[in-house]
Amino acid sequence: MRVKAVSKVALVAAAVVFGALPALAVAQENVEAVWVPRHLTFIYQGFTTRYSCGGLQDKVREMLSKLGPRDLKVFSYGCSRLVGVEPSPGVRVTMQVLVPAGSEQGKKAAGPAISAHWQDVEIMAANSSFEEQGNCELIRQFKEKFLPLFTTRHIRYQANCIPHQLTLGTHLSVEVLMPVPKHAHSR
Repeated sequence: MRVKAVSKVALVAAAVVFGALPALAVAQENVEAVWVPRHLTFIYQGFTTRYSCGGLQDKVREMLSKLGPRDLKVFSYGCSRLVGVEPSPGVRVTMQVLVPAGSEQGKKAAGPAISAHWQDVEIMAANSSFEEQGNCELIRQFKEKFLPLFTTRHIRYQANCIPHQLTLGTHLSVEVLMPVPKHAHSR
């Protein structure tokens, strides 16, 4: 057991010295996880950027897809206009996300455990286009409402949202529990 711990320390040291930290992620141990259902009804409240119902639906689906849910369904909700921006558009979301099999929720799950790993996901880069930076309020609300539905760690968030002004530097990235790709099992 001591040799294994020393080997991991040596691997980390070598990764730091040789700048191979992304390769280190492959060497991390897998986590046994299970899929659990999640549901959320979300109403967007923003001053700077407005969305049509379809626009909000597409944007939320795009951001959620990056986090690896299964059976993702995003529906428009509370829309009163057929075209154009809505004062308060919403979405209703259903999906399944991974939780550790040994967690309280994982023990209650009905499905079989699968191999999962931590993966770094960038929802919005700090150097995103000026147009993308207009999503500052949505990114903040996404962090508050949607990220808690997932098994995450190391959330990195920065924003200075000022109503009715586009500001630069909004950033959101996180490590999320994702299924190990099928081709990784065959090695």
